[in-house]
Amino acid sequence: MKSGSPSFGGLFDVEVKRESIMEIESIMAVPGFWDDTKKSQEIIKKRTTLEKIVQMWDGLVRQVEDVRVMIELGEEAQDTETLAEVGEMTARLIKEVEAAEFQRMLSGPHDRNSCFITINPGAGGTESQDWAEMILRMYLRYCEKKGWKTVITEYLPGDEAGLKSATFNVSGEYAYGYLRAEAGIHRLVRISPFDSNARRHTSFASMYAFPEIEEDDIDIKISDSDLKVDTFRSGGAGGQHVNTTDSAVRITHIPSGIIVACQSERSQISNRGTAMKVLRAKLYEREVEERKAKSTEIAAEKKEIGWGSQIRSYVLHPYKMVKDLRTGVESGNPDAVLDGNLDEFVVAYLMGVRRNVTDTDQE
Repeated sequence: MKSGSPSFGGLFDVEVKRESIMEIESIMAVPGFWDDTKKSQEIIKKRTTLEKIVQMWDGLVRQVEDVRVMIELGEEAQDTETLAEVGEMTARLIKEVEAAEFQRMLSGPHDRNSCFITINPGAGGTESQDWAEMILRMYLRYCEKKGWKTVITEYLPGDEAGLKSATFNVSGEYAYGYLRAEAGIHRLVRISPFDSNARRHTSFASMYAFPEIEEDDIDIKISDSDLKVDTFRSGGAGGQHVNTTDSAVRITHIPSGIIVACQSERSQISNRGTAMKVLRAKLYEREVEERKAKSTEIAAEKKEIGWGSQIRSYVLHPYKMVKDLRTGVESGNPDAVLDGNLDEFVVAYLMGVRRNVTDTDQE
């Protein structure tokens, strides 16, 4: 093994990032840098992000050097114990390199952002509404395991069980980067607990993720004249999820037909502010999809919540299995998956998408 940085350094553009850090430090040294607090904070945040990547890389380089030294010592002394330790060190290094490569996958313009998640059932009444409730719980558990904070901002209970729609906010670093991998239609096959004849049923529910967009991040114009604002009182079966309040807010964006609601706060002003964040996120996603459809001449990604459009199947009867139809990843433990153990699916999808992009770029 030759001296110097390992060849996979190009994956992380480390030297470019070092130069960027130096440029930022030069900007910070200019008198008046702190006059614009918002701008200075954005620059510092960027520097912190770059420094984390460089520090991670430097740590990997040190580990490579340690492995190299141990190999040389083991070969010279013909020490089998040392060579065995090299094997363990190499295995750890490979895992850390893979983790670093995955971190590089989360490099989209809003991957670091918090986000909003919407859950909706497909056709099928109580069956699908109950499945949508299960999906909601699965993602709340996943977010809990990741250490992200969640707040349900809108919840419409089902007629008999489950839910008709739900929206929740996820606050945490890279929340959108991870959860965008889960957007799509989810299919459940099980013996229905609502069927007196104990027949097998298939249900569908959708999950979509929208990055939380600050007002200055994108040029989304929302005119007050384009908004219809209604207030209502929350309640019903969703009471365990939201605060009962006389100041819940529903906003209809008339030009697009998008409807958002928030009932998580006791203040009408707070609920309206959160609802506007959801609206801004959805309008941003709509704009992105329209541009994507125009530039690639393909339909937007959102599809009918039904057969032929699902990204993942969850089978509870006659056998137990969860299978991602995009990546082929399977699990024989659907209970664990429904309890929020989703990283295996998320990582496989994000890594696969990035590799496909890389392969395309190289053609």
